[in-house]
Amino acid sequence: MFALYTTKMKKIILLLCIFQFSLTYSQTSHQAASKTTINHISHDSISSINHPSCIIKGLEIPQTHQYELIISHLGYTLSFNKAHKQANWVAYELTKEETIKGCKRTNKFIPDPLIANLTANNEDYAKSGFDRGHLAPAADMSWSQQAMDESFYYSNMSPQTPKFNRGKWKQLEELTRDWANEYNSLYIITGPILNPHLTSIGTNSVSVPNYFYKIILDYTKPDIKGIGFIMPNTNLTEPLEHYSVSIDSVEKMTHLDFFPLLPNEQEELIEHTHCITCWLWEKQTEKSTLHPKDIQLSEQCKALTKKGTRCENKSIDKKGYCGTHKKQTKK
Repeated sequence: MFALYTTKMKKIILLLCIFQFSLTYSQTSHQAASKTTINHISHDSISSINHPSCIIKGLEIPQTHQYELIISHLGYTLSFNKAHKQANWVAYELTKEETIKGCKRTNKFIPDPLIANLTANNEDYAKSGFDRGHLAPAADMSWSQQAMDESFYYSNMSPQTPKFNRGKWKQLEELTRDWANEYNSLYIITGPILNPHLTSIGTNSVSVPNYFYKIILDYTKPDIKGIGFIMPNTNLTEPLEHYSVSIDSVEKMTHLDFFPLLPNEQEELIEHTHCITCWLWEKQTEKSTLHPKDIQLSEQCKALTKKGTRCENKSIDKKGYCGTHKKQTKK
């Protein structure tokens, strides 16, 4: 009887050991599989992860803090750095429709009226040897005369060497507009990489960055993707692809958190991925970033101005509104 009882106990103990081993192995395998999925997930799967069916308002805005000075204009939003007399970042959405060149460039550089006592001015740049480099390019704001005028605020300027501003930086701006035309809509964040040890110009001690960054997000299915650029503020000769990096790399350099409104897992995958071949690098058009057919189909905006007259801007939007009034209706 005792021998039979002992035999049963041994079987029970053996079964318990097997069960515990199986449970432990299952948990370990699941954790390993999860890590493998995160580290080796394909770019195509980004689109299928928690992608919302609606537009995320303010998606382009990085993580902000209470102590930051956030300024909003018609075409862009910025975080202003009082110590360096320029923006930490400038963010905006650029749509295919907004790449139509409709308004004239003003070249009227003025202090930002919302923070007039804090920004740089003409005297700071005069004879400094540096260009007044746009962060949000004027050409990206040509869909509205107000947006164009506001792009010349000194809060949107940063000291750039002439060969950089008129060279590779300009090429990147043009390529970005090509991409907006190709992919229909982009979320763009641009800024200088600021630190306490920079040289400065002018009586207002406007810091001269050594590097600039640009981040671009295409959040349109099926090919959701993101890319970053870090570019030295000097004469550059390599192809633009050479300066491209992951968004994670820009975050490490700037200590900023981009696209905090994205679902966490999707944000992690987009920002970790550096896929050069996912983007078109050949310039699609020379004079216009829209297909000629789109230009022919453009019509006068049907909205009314504050004076009660019809808006003179052109639009290819199905609802008949130009970029200015389309953005205003979103607010």
